[in-house]
Amino acid sequence: MKSVIIYYSYSGNTRKVADVLSAGLMQKGEVEKIELASLDEPVSFFSQAHRAFFRRRARIKPAGFDLSSYDLVCFGTPVWAFAPAPAMNTYLDECSGLKGKPVVLFTTYGSGTGNQRCMNYMQSVLTRKGAGQFKRFSVQQFKVNNPEFINAVLKGAGI
Repeated sequence: MKSVIIYYSYSGNTRKVADVLSAGLMQKGEVEKIELASLDEPVSFFSQAHRAFFRRRARIKPAGFDLSSYDLVCFGTPVWAFAPAPAMNTYLDECSGLKGKPVVLFTTYGSGTGNQRCMNYMQSVLTRKGAGQFKRFSVQQFKVNNPEFINAVLKGAGI
């Protein structure tokens, strides 16, 4: 099985979860990780949250947008103001090749407020692009340093 994990991580929390997910998926086959990088990211958290809340897009470094060569596609983002990070919004807009593919959505969050709204938005965008079955999981920022916990969450999500 060939998998890809596409994620954005500002503080490193989402990257830690992507690393644990990658280690688990490597037992099933080949895994590629793509970390999105915003080229126009504001410094202040308030500005970042404002952009996320209004579902603004970010200029991102070029990344492979055609996902047709993968058997499993995973998307990860922090939850900012009830929404994905702007870099993830851009990627979700631009990606292709998802017809019938299984997708894993994951988020990292602080308070949990807006987490489901963020996941629902991402799933809605990807459903319109033809993605197939979805699996979803979330990890609170205070638990990202606990790989055993993340592995338990993955197992609970059927991943």
